[in-house]
Amino acid sequence: MSVRPYPTTKPAQTPWLDKIPSHWNEKPMLAVASKKQVNNTGMKEDNLLSLSYGKIKRKDINTSDGLLPASYETYQIVEPDDIVFRLTDLQNDKRSLRSAICRERGIITSAYVAVKPEDIDSAFLNYLMRAYDVQKVFYSMGGGLRQSLGFADLRRLPVVAPEIDEQRIIARYLDRETARIDGLIEKKVRFIVLLKEKHVAVIAHAVTKGLIPDAPMKDSGVEWLGTVPSHWNEKPMLAVASKKQVNNTGMKEDNLLSLSYGKIKRKDINTSDGLLPASYETYQIVEPDDIVFRLTDLQNDKRSLRSAICRERGIITSAYVAVKPEDIDSAFLNYLMRAYDVQKVFYSMGGGLRQSLGFADLRRLPVVAPEIDEQRTIARYLDCETARIDTLIIQTNRSIVLLKEKRAALITAAVTGKIDVRSAS
Repeated sequence: MSVRPYPTTKPAQTPWLDKIPSHWNEKPMLAVASKKQVNNTGMKEDNLLSLSYGKIKRKDINTSDGLLPASYETYQIVEPDDIVFRLTDLQNDKRSLRSAICRERGIITSAYVAVKPEDIDSAFLNYLMRAYDVQKVFYSMGGGLRQSLGFADLRRLPVVAPEIDEQRIIARYLDRETARIDGLIEKKVRFIVLLKEKHVAVIAHAVTKGLIPDAPMKDSGVEWLGTVPSHWNEKPMLAVASKKQVNNTGMKEDNLLSLSYGKIKRKDINTSDGLLPASYETYQIVEPDDIVFRLTDLQNDKRSLRSAICRERGIITSAYVAVKPEDIDSAFLNYLMRAYDVQKVFYSMGGGLRQSLGFADLRRLPVVAPEIDEQRTIARYLDCETARIDTLIIQTNRSIVLLKEKRAALITAAVTGKIDVRSAS
């Protein structure tokens, strides 16, 4: 059933609202909710909670992650239907969602503000605070200059609402509609996971099995490769590629490159982000079609993609290994290294105990490949297939963004009286 605007409205006193339904009221937070302040002295409760991405979730109290308190007795106890606000670090972090409703009893840091709804439906207040949250209302409180706020600031926050029965109607409507949107988002997220798995599988199959379905196969003798087409050859890396070692002495090049998420991208050489070298003259020059490997921090980081092909001339840290394909098509070698990469081959090199590897290790890496013409055919096929999958991933991500925007807009419209959902509930 479609929703319509309320038949009559009146000007709103709340600064960030233009008008509200005529029968709605405006009150300060202190008139509808009170500050919670139940300390956990004596460790009465050990169900540790955390506010993350607009939801309050359980956290392992025995974990060593993050900054730990001297004692959880300094934490505060919260109950179901309490609303928690994280009103810290306001000027440095303008992206986080800063409010959420509690679904269970537990403890949460006393750095957060917890309130108990009294003369208002807790679900309605939760949705209203989410609307204020996405409109960045909290950042303008305290003159917009404060790093943190407390209940003394929050108590004056204007709260707009109808009578309790209508609040509950609105909350039930939003429960249903946001659940429907969340279900669509979840399906799309799963679809992206499947697309990424397909992306990996298409590459791995093409560069290790070829494109001919009934081609005779042979045992490669390499555990992670299994069987390969019988007409393919196996050679060590040193037979098909050489180590690049062109230093940037004299600053011959200033196009700074970085390997990130399996791609080599430009980076602003004038940025102050990250760990800066004493001089970019220590960097190495790379050219289009070079393959770059980041074979550092292997045992601490087993998730990153560690190889990529260069698309332009530039400089990259000498901590990375760069090779120049010689007796192999560069695009094919790039795809083959990606297949090795996702199979975590690099982590098992050097006995699986080394934190970093160099070309002395990489030069022995087995490379299996057909003749050059077939390599190019496979690379062109993968260019097309991976581009098609990547396009689907981009389109699906865009639809997720639109659904999230729709969700936020629907919540805001319902709890600020832009739409009348009474007949739709």
